[in-house]
Amino acid sequence: MSKKLANGITVPEHQEWRSEALSQNYVADYKPFIMVDGPGVRCSIYLSGCKFLCPGCYNVVAQNFHYGSEYTQELEDQIIADLSQSYVQGLTLLGGEPFLNTAVALKLTRRIRAEFGHTKDIWSWTGYTWGELIHETEDKQALLKEIDVLVDGRFIQALMDLKLRFRGSSNQRIINVPESLATDRIVLWSDEYDG
Repeated sequence: MSKKLANGITVPEHQEWRSEALSQNYVADYKPFIMVDGPGVRCSIYLSGCKFLCPGCYNVVAQNFHYGSEYTQELEDQIIADLSQSYVQGLTLLGGEPFLNTAVALKLTRRIRAEFGHTKDIWSWTGYTWGELIHETEDKQALLKEIDVLVDGRFIQALMDLKLRFRGSSNQRIINVPESLATDRIVLWSDEYDG
C-alpha cells in the first residue's frame, strides 16, 4: 500500500502502481521543436497521470490520468515527422509520469528506434528513483531499456534549485541509462557544457 511521506510525496510499494491498471492512454500535451527538456532541439510529449503528487509540481494538471486527449496514430505520425527534421536531436518523455503510461511510451519509443535507430536520443523524467525502477514491473524495465538519459527521483520542493541543469531539485540525477545498465552501477550523464 502506498504511503504519504511527511513532505507530502506519495511513495508506492514495490510494483504497486501498474500502468495497465492506471493509464488511460492520454497525452497532456505535445510540444515540438523546443529547447528546454534536454539538450538541443527536442520534441516533448507530456503523458497524463501521476501518483507521486509531489508538492510544488510544475505540471499539476498532468497528474490526472484523464487530462488532455487520447494518444492517437495521427499524433504518433506527427511526432515521427517532426523528429525526422535533421536539426531535432531527440524526444523527451515527461508527465505526469511516463512510467505509469508505458503502453503509449513503449509504442512511441520502439517506433523511434525502428525508424531512427540511435540517431535520435530519448530522454525521460520520472518520479521513480533508479533503484526503484530497475526492480519494477516488466513494462517499466522495458521502457527504461529504450531510454538514453533518465532524470530520476521525486521533485522535493525544499531541495529546489533554479540553477540546476535539467532538474528541479538537487536530489534528482541525470543518468546515462545504457552505461548504467551495462555496468550495473549508476553512471551520470554529462556533456561538454557540464562544469
